Amino acid sequence: MTNRKIKTVLIYVLLALWALIVLFPFYWMVLTSLKSYGVYNSEYIPKFFTLSPTLQNYFDAFSAVPLGRYLLNTLIFTVCTTAIMVVVAVLAAFAFARLQFRGKNLVFALFLSLMMLPNELVIITNFVTITNAGLRNSFPGLILPSVMSVFYVYLLKENFEMVPDNLYLAAKVDGTSDMKYLLRVLVPISRPTIITIIILKVIECWNSYVWPRLITDDPKFYLVSNGIQEIRQNGFGRENIPAMMAAVVVISIPLIVLFLIFRNKIMAGVLRGGTKG
Repeated sequence: MTNRKIKTVLIYVLLALWALIVLFPFYWMVLTSLKSYGVYNSEYIPKFFTLSPTLQNYFDAFSAVPLGRYLLNTLIFTVCTTAIMVVVAVLAAFAFARLQFRGKNLVFALFLSLMMLPNELVIITNFVTITNAGLRNSFPGLILPSVMSVFYVYLLKENFEMVPDNLYLAAKVDGTSDMKYLLRVLVPISRPTIITIIILKVIECWNSYVWPRLITDDPKFYLVSNGIQEIRQNGFGRENIPAMMAAVVVISIPLIVLFLIFRNKIMAGVLRGGTKG
């Protein structure tokens, strides 16, 4: 009994240490955002606390650049991309899971092989395609290359295949169309996984950096990633790290709240997607 208690204590101590390591960057981000510009630059040795916190950096972050407009652009980009991606992923997963057509397994194997392509190669081809289509500096140019995810299609396909084939055959005998079966049976059953996919895609879009920086040079279509760089490079004529950290805090709060609210659904969806039979 004593050994079990010691083991439990050690596990909790290690988990507590790991939690501190993981949470320390967030603490440092918030702390830096509360330090004034002069205090931050006068610290030759960084301090782990401040005796004179200030919110001025948050005002500076919004006054240096139109951060509010960048947040609105990011919201539009995130909502539109996620909505289109869910529709495309659900339809593609249903086709691979339930429809029968020649060469389906080969097509799906080739589809999964796309995950082996380097991201840099995909970005280059997407950039050339969007540029040739004249969609640079536009929301379609931002959105279209992000509406497909091989992993999410695979995850949904595994969920759809967990539903017994007899249920699908019975629905077909009753005259139910494939679309009606998808919307009334498969989608409700796979709701935890779909919610997980939506949340993960929202986080992915909200944190998107490389593609928006590459495809837009018009401030009207900048996302928050562009705004952070503007604060760092052009907002004050020199680097203002506290204002940058304040902007990062503002940007991070929606994602943190979203994850805390739906963390159980995320774990349930991932576990469901990884279990078959």
